[in-house]
Amino acid sequence: MSTSKTPPSLLSSFLHAWEGLLHTVVTQRNMRIHVVAALMVGLVGSGIPLGLAEKVTLIFCVLFVFFAEILNSALEQLVDLAIQQWDEKARLAKDAAAAGVLVLSIGTVVIFAALLSHNVETLAVHRREILNHVLLGVPLIVCAAMLMGKKRRPVQADLALFLTAIALLVGTSLQSKSEVFTALTGGLLLVAGAASNKRRREKLYT
Repeated sequence: MSTSKTPPSLLSSFLHAWEGLLHTVVTQRNMRIHVVAALMVGLVGSGIPLGLAEKVTLIFCVLFVFFAEILNSALEQLVDLAIQQWDEKARLAKDAAAAGVLVLSIGTVVIFAALLSHNVETLAVHRREILNHVLLGVPLIVCAAMLMGKKRRPVQADLALFLTAIALLVGTSLQSKSEVFTALTGGLLLVAGAASNKRRREKLYT
């Protein structure tokens, strides 16, 4: 009689994927940089009025870079698992995967700069609102970066950072030009807070 393994439930599959995302954020410095950069994109996107095509382009670029970094991390783990000692081909495989992430990251920066350049007049018209957005957005990004950092802090300190970031997000949402980018920023803050909790839970401070 053959036995078949019960496939994981949809919820279980989602939780495994969520843990994979958090593991990448906690263990990969470049992924943390991407999250901070994505927060900047989210705040800029919610601070100035953009067309649908521009919004879709920015969000697609952010998600594509995330996907590439997660795939790169997974490939590195597979190479390390298969090759227990130094191997030139293994190094080339890792370098090629990292190069893919680099190319996508540079492309995203170029696209972001091109969109800002295309909207210079809009930036000038809404400069006061953008300045207010920056005053709230910069400390928000600092809070998120500190949450994802390796420094060990009391749980109350991390909670204070997370709640401060949420309060700042609420402040930016009151003058947001795009609910989609505000939601993106909120999702990234959730990732930063969850990554901080995972690092604490698994004592990943080195």
